[in-house]
Amino acid sequence: MIKKILKWLFIIGIILIGIVAIFLFSINESLPDGAEGKEADDLAVRILQNLNYSQFKKTKTIKWSFPGGHHYTWYKSKGTVLVNWNGNQVLLNLVSPEKSEIIKPATGLNASDKTALINTATKFFNNDSFWLVAPYKLFDNGVSRKMVTLENGDQALLVTYKSGGSTPGDSYLWILDKNMRPKSFKMWVSIIPVGGLEATWENWKTTKSGAVLSQKHKILFLDLKIEDITTYN
Repeated sequence: MIKKILKWLFIIGIILIGIVAIFLFSINESLPDGAEGKEADDLAVRILQNLNYSQFKKTKTIKWSFPGGHHYTWYKSKGTVLVNWNGNQVLLNLVSPEKSEIIKPATGLNASDKTALINTATKFFNNDSFWLVAPYKLFDNGVSRKMVTLENGDQALLVTYKSGGSTPGDSYLWILDKNMRPKSFKMWVSIIPVGGLEATWENWKTTKSGAVLSQKHKILFLDLKIEDITTYN
């Protein structure tokens, strides 16, 4: 009886893997081509204007909570960020990473443990902050911008991060509404085997400092909610 159950479980597992593989293959897209230059840059500027980029630049502190129990206080004007998760607390120095500090646990860590915690906090921040402020990173160093014309004739912006962050080389195609505000992007990233997977950018909030931030993303059947967003000047 046990052998029969295991056999059927194995068969069901194979079937499910096949279904998932077929689904992923069906939604896979090739990275689109586009044109670099003034038109692409002008489109990026219009996106930033819609999101009050000038106010984002003036914002000194951003606080938020990310799914998975990750909590952040980003002292943007100082170039540091306090990362809290699972009882750990790390103060990252984004300007001089070697000056990053472990706040909690305060004792009992050797050099290897400290390095591991700092590296983990850095990866968390690079990922989680991207889901909060990615539209403001269109003109970061090492970023290329291309204008892409979609099948329906709309204009979209293809952004490729050639350097920086935890996964350089990733590309994102920003899909825009009629006011040039992002409503989603499609991803070609190293950690996802499917090209063109789409994530929405919605539930926009104009924060106290004037920065405009998205509080919700949908990826396939997953809702990713960013909570307790607060900004200060």
